[in-house]
Amino acid sequence: MDDYTIYYGLTFLAFVVTFGAQLYIKAVYSRYSKIPNQSGITGARTASEILYRNDLSSINVLPTTGYLSDHYNPQNLSVSLSQDNYSSASIAAMAVAAHECGHALQDKESYAFLKVRTSLVPAANFSSFAGYLAIMLGIFIGMSELIWIGILLEGVILLFQLVTLPVEFDASSRALVKLQEYGLAEGEDLAGAKKVLTAAALTYVAGVASSLLQILRLVLLYGRRDNRRR
Repeated sequence: MDDYTIYYGLTFLAFVVTFGAQLYIKAVYSRYSKIPNQSGITGARTASEILYRNDLSSINVLPTTGYLSDHYNPQNLSVSLSQDNYSSASIAAMAVAAHECGHALQDKESYAFLKVRTSLVPAANFSSFAGYLAIMLGIFIGMSELIWIGILLEGVILLFQLVTLPVEFDASSRALVKLQEYGLAEGEDLAGAKKVLTAAALTYVAGVASSLLQILRLVLLYGRRDNRRR
């Protein structure tokens, strides 16, 4: 198998994994964003209720722009929900809002994986641009050591993504427990919320798989080139 087959084959596979996961979450989210939840409460109300019952009323629930841009910010203690999820009383809005509150609960309890992920953010941000910069520069000047430094930096991003997996799965698990415990969702609503959160989690799994394939592609490609030079 030649270098180009490896390069383009793994690149295409990474694209299929990522694109497929994005299509799936959009399809599931789109379906359940059109189905009203039986409680008739919006995403904003869902978040406020969960936060209140866990003594986290000091956390603000805010609307934000963008598609599926929902997130919890531990710096300013806020749960931001995309406009549709903030004002909609759909199953999807309820699920997403509860998930972001799951992160707030993790922060309150000093969840270990969340703390590790937070500590890795600066390194991941640096590696996200420095990794491929080092690889491209190494190729341009013909310095294999620089290429391998770049690949190592890409490994830091993969580590960050791996640590993110338990954080996201745990937040979704907490969300489903709270929705049921507080009587906010049951039966078909709870089943729908679980499907939405599972689909969202798969995008993180796909991200890990894609990064792993990209690193494997680089290792095989440049490792074989180094062997030929010896």
